[in-house]
Amino acid sequence: MKNLLQNKEFQLDEILFENRNKNYGAYVLRNESDRILTKSMFIGIGVFAMIALTPLMINAFNSAEKSGTTELPPPYIMKDVNEPPEVAPVAPVIPPAATPVNTLDSTVPTPTKNPDVEKVMPKQSDYIDAVPGTKDIIGDPPVINYIPPAVQNIPVKGPEISLPKPVDNSPKTTVDVSANFAGGIDAFRNKVVNQFDTSVMDGTGEVAKTTIIFIVEKDGTISEVKATGPNADFNREAIKTIKSVKGKWVPAKLNGENVRSYFKFPISMQFE
Repeated sequence: MKNLLQNKEFQLDEILFENRNKNYGAYVLRNESDRILTKSMFIGIGVFAMIALTPLMINAFNSAEKSGTTELPPPYIMKDVNEPPEVAPVAPVIPPAATPVNTLDSTVPTPTKNPDVEKVMPKQSDYIDAVPGTKDIIGDPPVINYIPPAVQNIPVKGPEISLPKPVDNSPKTTVDVSANFAGGIDAFRNKVVNQFDTSVMDGTGEVAKTTIIFIVEKDGTISEVKATGPNADFNREAIKTIKSVKGKWVPAKLNGENVRSYFKFPISMQFE
């Protein structure tokens, strides 16, 4: 019989089950609960250990089987490889230096009255052995591959005919009297301002500038109108306006004769 003074729980069971059957039922379960719990704990630990060690044992058996059946790979057979033939280095092709071509300065100077240094424009005959350019370069004449057709010379008797003197019709840069608008340059400027379509530049808020260059013909008309400003839209409208201005020009004079001459007309406008 257990010591009632040492186990308080047992004392309570004895008091609770006093004068009752203690061979089965709740009394037996209470007395054997500690032993059952201890047994259950060891059984659970054993099952957990078995589950944890099972993969390790399977891997150990598999590795043992694989180590006993390992096959060596077949030996490699080395074959001789023919080396490619040596290729001789190719020398780089150096193009021959280009020889300069004989060039004449054909740029048109600004027409002024009584210039300090007068520039003489090249004649048409000077371009036989040269080509137009921006400066004079001494070099070989341009090659012209032209074979003239064979002409049969037939002697013809008759009076000698004197050929007319060739007329120099090239635009002049140096003149005695500069070309001018019939109503004065101020009248021409007012017409340009009044006819200029400012809608192409509205809202830009910039100051647009350009210089119009054209040729005043002998009959007072203008031709070859060009603009040199940085804004393409402003240049296009300026050329259109210059061409639309009505009125004749007084051509320039050289040695008392009307000649073709260049004329520069600057235009500057500010748009809001």
